[in-house]
Amino acid sequence: MTLPYYIPFPFIFLNPFGTMGAVIRMKARYYSRKALLDIGAAGPIAGWITSIVILLIGFITLPSINFLYDIHPEYRSSGIPLSGFTFGYNIVFMVFEKIFASSPDVFMPPMNEIYHYPFLCVGWFGLLITSLNMLPIGQLDGGHISYAMFGDKHKYVAYFIFALLLIFGLIGLLPLIGVNNDSGSINWLIWALLIFFVIKIKHPPTYHESEEPLDSKRMLIGWFTFFIFIVSFCPVPVFEA
Repeated sequence: MTLPYYIPFPFIFLNPFGTMGAVIRMKARYYSRKALLDIGAAGPIAGWITSIVILLIGFITLPSINFLYDIHPEYRSSGIPLSGFTFGYNIVFMVFEKIFASSPDVFMPPMNEIYHYPFLCVGWFGLLITSLNMLPIGQLDGGHISYAMFGDKHKYVAYFIFALLLIFGLIGLLPLIGVNNDSGSINWLIWALLIFFVIKIKHPPTYHESEEPLDSKRMLIGWFTFFIFIVSFCPVPVFEA
C-alpha cells in the first residue's frame, strides 16, 4: 500500500471541519474478491452505523426553540434567518426529520443553523464522509466493493458515477452566469479532479477473473453498502443560501 494521500478540504466552506481523511492506494498484485470486499465494507459500515446512532441522539434530544434564542437573542425579534451557510439534505436526514420532527411541538432548526446542534452536525458530517468513501470508483472503499462484486464490469458503474459528479459540478457553476439552481455543487468538480488525478476512475486488476464469484452473503453485504451510499449521498452538500 502507498502512504496516505490526505484530503484537507475538498469541499468549499468546510475548512473548519479539518481533514476529510485520506486515500491509501493498494500496490499489491493480488487480493481475492473476498478480501477486497471485506476490506472495503468493514470501515464504512461501522462508520455509517455510528453516524446513524449520533444522528438519532440528535433528533431524539432536540431542544426547544429557546436553545437557539439563547445563542442568538436577536432572533426573538427579527426571526430566524433562512440564509447563510447551509447544509444540504440526504435521504437519511430527511427521513429522520419526518419521523422525529414533524410534530408541531418539536422545533426543527433550519439547515443553516444545524452547526449549533452538535449531534445533528456530527451525524450529518459522518454520513457525508461515508458517502464520499462509498463512491464506487477507483480505490475508494466503494470502488473495492464494486470491483469485488462485478469484476471488470465495475468500470461501467465507475464511469457512470464519475459522469454524475461532473454533471452535478457543472450545474453548480450555473449561478456564476446568473442561473440560480439548487441541484448541483461546484464541490463535485473538485472531487472529480481528485478522482481523475489521484484516486483514478477504474480499480486496478488485483484478482484473476477465473476466481470464484462472491457468495450470496458477501454479495448481500455489497448491495447493502450501495444502499448506504444512496441514502447518505448529498447532491448539494453545502451552499450559501
